[in-house]
Amino acid sequence: MRVLQVSDLHYSGKHLAEADRCFSFAVDQAIAAGVDAAVIAGDATDHALELHSPAAAALARNVRRLADHCPVLMLQGTFSHEPPGGVALFRLLGGRYGVHVAERIEQVALLGDGSWCASEGWHFQAPPAGTKALFSCVPTVNKAVVAATVGATRAAEAVGEQLSAVLRGFAPGNRSARAAGIPTIGISHGTVVGCVTEHGVPMAGLDHEFTTGALFAAEANAFMIGHIHKHQFWEENARFIAYAGSIGRLHHGEEGDKGFLLWQFSADRVKFTLVPTPAKRTITIEFDGMPDIEELRECANKAGIEGAFVRVRWTVPEENRRDVDRESIAKLFDGAAEVKLEGRVIPVARARAAGIAQEASITGKVEAWARATGTDAAPLLACLETLQSTSAEEVASVILFGADRAARAVGPADEDGGEDTKHGDGDGAAQGEEAWGETAELF
Repeated sequence: MRVLQVSDLHYSGKHLAEADRCFSFAVDQAIAAGVDAAVIAGDATDHALELHSPAAAALARNVRRLADHCPVLMLQGTFSHEPPGGVALFRLLGGRYGVHVAERIEQVALLGDGSWCASEGWHFQAPPAGTKALFSCVPTVNKAVVAATVGATRAAEAVGEQLSAVLRGFAPGNRSARAAGIPTIGISHGTVVGCVTEHGVPMAGLDHEFTTGALFAAEANAFMIGHIHKHQFWEENARFIAYAGSIGRLHHGEEGDKGFLLWQFSADRVKFTLVPTPAKRTITIEFDGMPDIEELRECANKAGIEGAFVRVRWTVPEENRRDVDRESIAKLFDGAAEVKLEGRVIPVARARAAGIAQEASITGKVEAWARATGTDAAPLLACLETLQSTSAEEVASVILFGADRAARAVGPADEDGGEDTKHGDGDGAAQGEEAWGETAELF
């Protein structure tokens, strides 16, 4: 028996091109491989979709293509992506085979004629006659309902405990079905403790729905799971837990191939194959400081940016934020499908020097600042004294004409040939020039 596993399609206006290209490829490959059933393990949509939207129509078209080839089982995913009741509409698609939508914890039997038979409660007492495969379905659990019952602080722990009990409860039925040569398959949507996200981040903590031990305790041949966008798997006693990962690449920095899984079940063996989809290529170039144009040009030539989605990131101090030539960077990647320029600015940290406010004079404030910053105050005080003894006109002359001309223009000798009244003695011009030089350095 051959089964297609896809998940996290995330159809929406934003992701329509990527999702539909990759899911269409998966449907084509599944039909060509002659699969006997198809599983969509949650998050078929990225958010609530209006029925007349192009994304809703494209998704329905591909699900109908699958249903015309084989029975399809769709699982309720994350409520923020698939609002309750939204997935139920796919039951109405019709097709050669039915689409079963699992919105509650239940077991579903795939019968020999290609129809679905769901358990009345959460499990079968015994598989129905003619069962070709037995599916144990655990859709997304509404933690808000659990929190309202046991309290917010215990909600995550309570969800994990109850799901573990349910999974153990599936084990006797799965054992008897396997003994009868019926493949047993678990389907769920959630986070397995210890899994790795598409950005390489391990998921640890007590607020996740599953552990590998709890999933293996169901004793299914295979457990197909959705929600995490990176393909990964675990094996124990020839039984598997596997994420197919997202069908396409939805964000920059996602690791690994994007694809779907083709499972093959026999009486004593289970195996799967990851089939990569034509997901978009993303290229991320990062700089700790200013972006280097030459390095970017080299990357653009080597990476083959035609049709790729490029992101350039850099980190600069606040005073250099306007020195980045965004236009030149964008031109280097003219052939890319999209270019995102993300600059991170390090803000200037300003600290107040303790004690300045208590000083009454400017001289005292300068001395307090120098003590706080470990600066020699003498040159600053000398410049301050020069400024305090200089008129505004003379300061303007230094700025406009320079120290030398300003010193010579300070004041000519009187008509009687006496000494300069501004500087007092014959060395006044030289002293004035020296003072102006110090002041000019300050400016």
